[in-house]
Amino acid sequence: MGEAYFYHLIRQPLEAALPALLEKALGAGWRVVVRGPDAAQIEWLDRKLWLTPEEGFLPHGVAGGAHDADQPVLLTTDTAPAPNDPACLMALSGAEVSVEEAQTLARVCVLFDGGDPAAVERARAQWKALTGGGVAAQYWSDESGKWERRA
Repeated sequence: MGEAYFYHLIRQPLEAALPALLEKALGAGWRVVVRGPDAAQIEWLDRKLWLTPEEGFLPHGVAGGAHDADQPVLLTTDTAPAPNDPACLMALSGAEVSVEEAQTLARVCVLFDGGDPAAVERARAQWKALTGGGVAAQYWSDESGKWERRA
């Protein structure tokens, strides 16, 4: 059974926080699916990930291609099981995560914008749903300038 980590973005924008978290997941040997709420965010994210990190390369693809199953990081809006057989799901901007899905993965990461009251409320609802379904969860904040686990 996996865990859910909630990342409250206060000082970093998504385009800075996500690549670092993806690198850690890939470093753990995991394949990752990144789920956004809409196609516009996925297209924007795809462009951003091609630009960072400056000194490296973050291999990824957008779902719907011929090689989806081979992608170490697959960007999608789909809630169906990802063809790249991920161990980790990164849910952005309130993208759906079910208890059943979280229980089958090693890790679910929920990233949300601390400056957006609606995003904070959505993350609270996701926390309640996941923990209420028996998924262990941790809350992380970058308020101090680095990631710190909070109560």
